Parts: sequence; C-alpha cells; structure tokens
Amino acid sequence: MQGPLYAAGILFPGDLCVLYFLNKVLLLVVYGVALGSYATPLPLSADVVHWVRIVAVVLLAAHLLEVVFCFRKVALHKGPLLDSVLLTLLFGFLHWKPMADAANRPR
Repeated sequence: MQGPLYAAGILFPGDLCVLYFLNKVLLLVVYGVALGSYATPLPLSADVVHWVRIVAVVLLAAHLLEVVFCFRKVALHKGPLLDSVLLTLLFGFLHWKPMADAANRPR
C-alpha cells in the first residue's frame, strides 16, 4: 500500500488501517474545530465549543505525556525525530503503536 497518505504516516499497512485512519481524522476534526473556534464564530452552541476546546487541550496534554513516557517507541519512526514527536503530539498512540508492533513482529 503506497500513496501520499501512507508516506505522510497517516495510513499504515495492517488489519486496523481503516480504524486508525478514522480515529486520526476524528482527532484532526477536534483540533480543527477547537482552532477554528478562535478564528471565527462557529454554528455550534457556546457550551459545545467550550467542551471541544477542553477536549483538545486534554488530548494534547495526554499526547505530550506519551512523548515523554513512550519516547523509545516514538523514536522508531523512520523519518526525522521531530516529525515523529509532532505526529505523536497530534495522534498519540495512533502514530507510534503501529511502529512498535511492527518492530516487535518476528521477521
């Protein structure tokens, strides 16, 4: 499986490809809504926007902890380490878990 999504680290080969992809899209939607709510009024209630912002901050904080505590797995990325850290901040274990599983698989 090749293509721009695969090369960007968004897709990976395996049985859970679609599930991981959909979860990554969901995370990007949450971050996009949270950031967009600062730029323009959204057609959502103020309570929904407030909670989306809280969820986005909590996710980023949890993913920051993942970078710290799972750094060995984050470093398995074949590209630059900074890319892997940034992808882990965005996607958490959805980024580093497939790489860790592939590294543990017998060849």
